[in-house]
Amino acid sequence: MKPCAIEWITIPAPNLEAGIVFYRDVFGFTLEKFNERFWVFRAGNISGGLDLDLSVNGAGIGFSVTVPDMQGAMERITAFGGTIVKDPCELAPGAGFSAKFTDPSGNLLELYAERMIPES
Repeated sequence: MKPCAIEWITIPAPNLEAGIVFYRDVFGFTLEKFNERFWVFRAGNISGGLDLDLSVNGAGIGFSVTVPDMQGAMERITAFGGTIVKDPCELAPGAGFSAKFTDPSGNLLELYAERMIPES
């Protein structure tokens, strides 16, 4: 049997406008208005939505955003209303780095990068 794929993630966005700006400008997601309360996004190999009507889950929503530059992403996160809640740490030698952050609505997410700074 072919494995099933995760193709859609919905992110609570009680402050919808801040969520749109945050995910577009911090991570480069492509966003399109579906209706007044819901925007659809495309992020790499997955699609999803920002939903004004969902409540924020402070325990996290269970996915990480992979970035080429951990430091640059953290700077953009804070510049666009997010908060770094756990500084980056190496997962294991050669396994990359992980940090935790909240978006402007307070959703807890993970940031992942193979390196702290991109190769030049």
